[in-house]
Amino acid sequence: MAAALEFTVDGRRIEVPDDGASLMEVLRDRLGISTVKDGCSPQGQCGCCTVWVDGKPRVSCVTPARRVAGRAITTLAGLPPEARIGWGEAFCAAGASQCGFCTPGIIMRLAGLDARSSGDRPWSGEDRHTSGAVTALAAHLCRCTGWQTILEAWDNFGTTAPERDWATAARRAELEGGVPQVVGSTVALGEGGFADDTAPQGALVALSDGRGGWVLGETLAEARAAAGKVQGRRTPDELPKPLKFPEGDWAVRLRTSWVEPAYLETDASWCSPGGEPASPLANGGAFGAKAASPLPRIARQLADEHGRPVRVLWSREDAVRHGPKRPPVAIGITDDGRGVARVVRTPGVSDVIASVAPGLKVEEVDVDGPSTSIAIRGAGWVESVVALSALGDGSGEIVAPGGGSAWAEWRQGSFRIRVRGGDPLDEIVLRSYCIGAAHMAYSWVTAEALTVGPNGEVHDLTIRSFGIVPASRMPPVEVEIDSSDGPPVKCSDAVFAAVAAATWRAAGFPPDWPTGSVNFYLTSP
Repeated sequence: MAAALEFTVDGRRIEVPDDGASLMEVLRDRLGISTVKDGCSPQGQCGCCTVWVDGKPRVSCVTPARRVAGRAITTLAGLPPEARIGWGEAFCAAGASQCGFCTPGIIMRLAGLDARSSGDRPWSGEDRHTSGAVTALAAHLCRCTGWQTILEAWDNFGTTAPERDWATAARRAELEGGVPQVVGSTVALGEGGFADDTAPQGALVALSDGRGGWVLGETLAEARAAAGKVQGRRTPDELPKPLKFPEGDWAVRLRTSWVEPAYLETDASWCSPGGEPASPLANGGAFGAKAASPLPRIARQLADEHGRPVRVLWSREDAVRHGPKRPPVAIGITDDGRGVARVVRTPGVSDVIASVAPGLKVEEVDVDGPSTSIAIRGAGWVESVVALSALGDGSGEIVAPGGGSAWAEWRQGSFRIRVRGGDPLDEIVLRSYCIGAAHMAYSWVTAEALTVGPNGEVHDLTIRSFGIVPASRMPPVEVEIDSSDGPPVKCSDAVFAAVAAATWRAAGFPPDWPTGSVNFYLTSP
């Protein structure tokens, strides 16, 4: 029998077997503390599982439980109530939480910097700006918000939140995210109802064995041992260019590579025998990348086979290997807007491109690589309108297929965005989604790419290998919302396209530009 470990969790003394489990596994699977999220374990790179050990933030998925024996662990639930509520309200008021998966860990990191969360003296404004919030966020990934609103929540902690209509705010969030979403302070506190958070205690855990099958265990640690899980890696290989440019005398050429959607809540589901499986889309749309997730079907199948509830989980590496990507393109366009768009063969992509660029002949090409999907944010049509935008002066709005429109420009080290989407419903939510889309576009064009081997295998499997721009390198974003009484329509995809185009229009990347292009291989006159 394994020796026992003793430590305190949120002021309560607990005892668990010393069986090699991580602190995260103890907190989530044995104590049922669901605010400690698992976004990448055992990589320790997303920050979603951050807790305090003796008052200092620590990533719990790479902390062996035996290392905290005799020490004090504090989770989000263990913060003083006034601090916990205050952080939830600050994040909600700033639009600093959308799906709410990453925010519990971020709040624990920021609260660790903020003496007020421990009941000490208040900060002055100067103290808050010099206390390292941007640096602290280097340990985290937020894919939804684009960082700016999180820093605004940090600045505004303790101020009075505005009155809002939560049902109306949720309508705007559903429009932008593509699935029903809850909006409120509890979302930032990790209470969005994610699939694995709602699984019953005692459910079996199923993990991919890497060979097309599944291994089961009574705990996550047991299932991982049975699966022989291999840690993800980052490759130094040269970034691939999957497609050759079409031949021709083009005024504009655009070529993209593979990129990772990098949604934080990896695919998860659970099911009881004969029951309905939990959706992997609990409080966020994963930018379309989970639209066809196979895990609910597998959860029901395994639950029926074993006669017990079963949790089915993809690790971060599984999500990268098996999850869909936006299809790479290689586009050539003449001065009159006609040309050729080569694209990795993807169901429906030709129709999507034709809907915004009827002058482009689409050539779908078979390429060894990960699966692709047009469900991912703007796949196909965004690349086409970005290429076409280079023929003009960049002064026009980009209209998304859903009807929302946006204009963006790069000016003196920041982005200015104007967005039209009918009735905004809730300007805080809409602004949050616009800033998040701006970050995703800027990061996509300037920094993101995946290395894929000649056999189609993805080599970059860790959070930090995706190239996502951190808070320290994200330019400020100013959003102007053009309100109207028209019916509300989705806006963030139009912003994504407009900022991608504005990023290119700053080419060939002037002296004040923070970085050179990695994913977009672009040439124009």
